[in-house]
Amino acid sequence: MNALDEVKVQFAPREGGNIPITLACALYDRMQALYTGAVQVEGIDLNFMVEDFPRRLFDSEMTQQQFDVCEMSTSDYITKVDSGNSPFVAIPVFPSKCFRHNIITINRKSGIKEPKDLQGRRVGVMRFTMTAAVWQRGHLENDYGVDLKSIHWVEGSVNSKGSHGVPTIIPPGFNVEINHSDFSLSELLEQGKIDAIIGTHLPASLKTNPDVVRLFPNYKEVEIEYYKRTGIFPIMHLIVIKKKLYDAHPFVAKSLFNAFESSKKAALLRMKNYSALRYMLPWMTDEIDQLEEVFGEDPWTYGLETNSATINTMMKFMVQQGMIKKALSMDDLFVSVK
Repeated sequence: MNALDEVKVQFAPREGGNIPITLACALYDRMQALYTGAVQVEGIDLNFMVEDFPRRLFDSEMTQQQFDVCEMSTSDYITKVDSGNSPFVAIPVFPSKCFRHNIITINRKSGIKEPKDLQGRRVGVMRFTMTAAVWQRGHLENDYGVDLKSIHWVEGSVNSKGSHGVPTIIPPGFNVEINHSDFSLSELLEQGKIDAIIGTHLPASLKTNPDVVRLFPNYKEVEIEYYKRTGIFPIMHLIVIKKKLYDAHPFVAKSLFNAFESSKKAALLRMKNYSALRYMLPWMTDEIDQLEEVFGEDPWTYGLETNSATINTMMKFMVQQGMIKKALSMDDLFVSVK
């Protein structure tokens, strides 16, 4: 039997007909079974639209709500709920999780040797309120004692001039400059006009300039230690549903959650099919061994039971960084999927 047959989920049509729903999301391995139709959604005819540039999706969906269900920046969603005018509700499905110590880069000529040396420096950030930057600043402040307000932040795209999506509203007390120069953050880092960069993209100069290096050269060990110490695998994105759709058809939350779980299970089964490696990683078996040693059988948990501490930690960072006044409850953020 094909491994995927173990998780194929099909349902009889819903009485009165299935509801057509368009989902916009990146085509992660954990989404492929939904995309191909190997996993179907009870009561829903799903149209899966692939969008592999998340920032473009987040910006357009927040302003236009063109998709019924979509992947969304966690920080954008939390701030929208906090403002009281979110057009969405969320389910505890997290298509993107990522440690971000590995994406902090510096110019060695700036004399930066440890995180606290970032104080008083000029630091590039792709988008000040983006989820990755929230986590990175949270680590710097809470684990390394960095005074974030002493930093002069420069917001812009890493490898091209201009902005990375819609510029953000800057929380009070932070000094943030928009990069209006003719240079990318990567080029400014090489030129010594900024001292470091945080975000989700590595600067192109990391491969061409020996002075541009990671702040944490042993980032994998740092990230594993962080996970073992805290139990936190930072959440980047979640799944939102148009509030109008959910209010009209509340069953869609549970149906979608169950389908996302089944699709993830299919991806885990595929990944462990050693007869033919599914990814271009020659030593993937070693990676999977370490993955299971650190995370257990499911490294990508959905639901609130195993993720509420992570979400609460992110909200703690957002309060510290002036993005929200106080942490929200899980009931404020997520609808029931039971």
